[in-house]
Amino acid sequence: MDTKTIFMAFFTVTALLSHAYPSLGQKDVDDEPLVNPGREMEALREISPASEDYNMYVLDNLPPKYLLYLNSCGGKMGPSGDECIDDVLKEILTNKPASKECCLKVVRTGKECYMELQKFIFRLYQLKRFASQVSFRTNQVWDRCSSEVESPSSSHHDAIELS
Repeated sequence: MDTKTIFMAFFTVTALLSHAYPSLGQKDVDDEPLVNPGREMEALREISPASEDYNMYVLDNLPPKYLLYLNSCGGKMGPSGDECIDDVLKEILTNKPASKECCLKVVRTGKECYMELQKFIFRLYQLKRFASQVSFRTNQVWDRCSSEVESPSSSHHDAIELS
């Protein structure tokens, strides 16, 4: 067998394997944080006049019914809903799990509301660069929270709180 034949066989096997198992040789980036906790996460909270204008433009161009819907969804999270939205945002961006209390609020809000709130949040200027990367993570957070809340180890009190 000459070198050319060996090379062609190796190339063919590699091409077939990479087609059948695309994850081989690829780093799993879904587990890496999109943002480092701390200073980088804090920087996302800074609002410049230009980003504030952009965010106001986004809000002004949303249909009024959709704004009412988002407000209703946020209201379902209760008085500390903003803290939980921030907690969930940290989980999506930094992989730091949201608290069980926030998971209860997320599940109480319902999946549709939760997903719409996240979709809206990632339209804001400071976060829009992550919009294409967070859909999977947003679902992961929902799945983790709903399984944690609905797990048999959840207390009877938690189950009552959800209804």
